[in-house]
Amino acid sequence: MAKYGEGDKRWIVEERPDGANVHNWHWAETNCLEWSRNLLSKLLSNLVILDGEGNLFIKIKKLEKVDGEAYVNVRKGKIIPGYELNVSLSWEGEAKDSDGKSLLKVDGSVEIPYISDENADEDPEIKVTVKDEGPIGKTLKEAMVAKGKPVIEEKVRVYVQSMAKGGPAKDELETKRVAPKGQSTAVKEEVASAKIAAGQKKEVKKESKKGFKTINLTEKFSCRARDMYEILMDENRWKGFTQSNARISKEVGGEFSIFDGSVTGTNVELQDGKLIVQKWRFGSWPDGIVSTVRLTLYEPEPGLTVVKLLHTDIPEEDRYGNATVAENTERGWRDLIFHKIRAVFGFGI
Repeated sequence: MAKYGEGDKRWIVEERPDGANVHNWHWAETNCLEWSRNLLSKLLSNLVILDGEGNLFIKIKKLEKVDGEAYVNVRKGKIIPGYELNVSLSWEGEAKDSDGKSLLKVDGSVEIPYISDENADEDPEIKVTVKDEGPIGKTLKEAMVAKGKPVIEEKVRVYVQSMAKGGPAKDELETKRVAPKGQSTAVKEEVASAKIAAGQKKEVKKESKKGFKTINLTEKFSCRARDMYEILMDENRWKGFTQSNARISKEVGGEFSIFDGSVTGTNVELQDGKLIVQKWRFGSWPDGIVSTVRLTLYEPEPGLTVVKLLHTDIPEEDRYGNATVAENTERGWRDLIFHKIRAVFGFGI
């Protein structure tokens, strides 16, 4: 765990000059399994290993199977690949005499049981088998091991490097990185005018083609309502359970900045231990859009606090056209705020 106040790199969300994934307090994950199958098939099919050397002819025929999982997580513009794959290949070999007459044809298989991001800097284990275990069959198998394994290892390294660069998410990342740097200045200007954002809401809606969405959540905690209120309004506690920087005013009209500045806004209404109403803005949202967060706290019985979240005016798309803003925001509330509060402060039911 990171030292208090320093921030854990797995959770910190910072504002980037290019605006890429600015509000990404969630993992933006791309499933890469089918892409991995296609790439490995391209890399490991129809590979000639020996073409007459020692009168041996060996060829990897095709990729037979890829099982497991593969994905790429993107956070703060950083690529974090994850994969655990089991790969099977088929190969064929033939031995000829000095006159070119075929002595034996064999079929075999290659298994790579564990290609993993955990061992990305190591060559994987490669198991070679042959159906004919006679003397000539064993000779062909030994040749396949000696000459074929280095070829397979090199092709696996190409796959590993491709995943490290983002896999199928690479093109999307490069597109986002060319966004004008001036956008970060626009974000800061919008934050400065957040106090009047409520009056501009109708105008903003007219400019948005896709409209807005709303999040409703109800969460229960084993604590007093005043304790939950204090956690949500105290910047030091925010730093503690998010492992990221936070500045939070406790006054109506005061401003706040959380998740290293990726979320900014102002306090609209505060009732100690009962109600928090704020204007929230994520850095990657289109200019001029500010959402409203309403957190209602009450105790149906002593020691049990119910928190009702109403988060309105969430844009359907961010400035880059990603249409999962509401879903990702809801996941952020659940995983990076409510769940972390339970885990860090021991408020689980």
